[in-house]
Amino acid sequence: MNDTMPVILAAGRGTRMHSGLAKALHELGGVPLVEHVMRAATQAGLGRPLVVVGYQGDRVEELLAGKAEFITQPELRGTGDAVMRALEVLPAEITEIVVLVADCPLIPHELLGELLGHHRKSGAAATIVTTTMQDPKGYGRIARDATGRVENVIEEKDANDTIRAITEINTGIGIWNVKSLRTVLPTLPWHGEERYLPEALGALLAMGESVDTFYYAESSRVMGINTRRELSQAEAILRQTTLDRLFDQGVTIVDPASTYVDADVEVGQDTVIYPMTFVRGKTKIGRECHIGPMTTIVASRVGDGVQIDRSVIEQSALASRCRVGPFSHLRAGTYLDHNVKIGNFVELKNTRVGIGSKAGHHSYLGDATIGGRANIGAGTVIVNYDGESKHPTFIGDEAFIGCNVNLVAPVEIGAGAYVAAGSTVTQNVPPGGLAIARSRQEVKPGWAHKRKPRAPEGGNHP
Repeated sequence: MNDTMPVILAAGRGTRMHSGLAKALHELGGVPLVEHVMRAATQAGLGRPLVVVGYQGDRVEELLAGKAEFITQPELRGTGDAVMRALEVLPAEITEIVVLVADCPLIPHELLGELLGHHRKSGAAATIVTTTMQDPKGYGRIARDATGRVENVIEEKDANDTIRAITEINTGIGIWNVKSLRTVLPTLPWHGEERYLPEALGALLAMGESVDTFYYAESSRVMGINTRRELSQAEAILRQTTLDRLFDQGVTIVDPASTYVDADVEVGQDTVIYPMTFVRGKTKIGRECHIGPMTTIVASRVGDGVQIDRSVIEQSALASRCRVGPFSHLRAGTYLDHNVKIGNFVELKNTRVGIGSKAGHHSYLGDATIGGRANIGAGTVIVNYDGESKHPTFIGDEAFIGCNVNLVAPVEIGAGAYVAAGSTVTQNVPPGGLAIARSRQEVKPGWAHKRKPRAPEGGNHP
């Protein structure tokens, strides 16, 4: 659609959010609001959007870098002024713009296609999307004449009781003829320091142009996000949509009411997700996995047949048939190869574990490379931090690390080597070697009685 361009209004601060973060950057289902809108425009085939930024515009531009063009609204003077800024940089071939708002993240891309088709059939200079809200408070109302034709959009603060009783509202979404907009936008009245784009409808009518509306019945998909409460309501809608998608893809979710899955998550067929599980970010989970209960997975990749029980996985990758938990923590940079077992109360960070290796109990493994079929005994700690820098540890294939071992990095344990239980290892161990780094046991018979003599029979202990 070379003559049509989406324009996303994302300049506002969103004072009713009571936040230091720009409203467009608040997340819904793990994705910033403005990115949801951009995706809808892209999926609808509208092409690369122009995003009007203002408050924290640099952060919005960083988020959408390479995906959109940007124009800054230096002073937040309303939607009318924002669109005027956009018109200043539109390519010459653009004859109409699809205006979208960054705080309407649930908009389906199918709606935009339907809107465009309706608008082109009507031949109107502008077509706006309307819906009906049970509680229309805060929205501009659609004013119609006796024949039902739209006359104007009246903002709530400018409305009387009769207008406030109207339940048909303006969603802020619409298609506008660029040439007509260039004519009417400079003539719009100021309301304090703001100009309202919807008032361009009345100005177009006064010029003899035709305007139209496109009614969309599913109001929850075109709701605006202005408060934390509305953000929570939208989150519930999107979460159910996401879970329905997974159901339809063959995923079992034992208790949807206690399962939280972000919008970008992918899950393979026949995987089971148990209650109180959170799957966030761009996580991808394979087939026939068992995830949870009480598990959190963030921005990670999980292969087929993996079991994760009551654990936290962050920015990590697990190959097929791994087992993790209960109560373990895989921090950023962890990679588990096939058939690795990480048991209870084990923490890994920036560590690669080879095929078939095991760390069953109460260990910390940081900045390490561990070969295949190695055994990490209970209580093993890789001492990787000297107070200033992190240091690496290398453990070879089929190495055996006994219980309660400290490996003081940098250190290398060779393939097939053994480290005796209770050792603190500070030097490299060659392949096939045995390291014992502990004091020789000494037994002193009768020592306790000599230190603390027994009380006489029938007497009291001191």
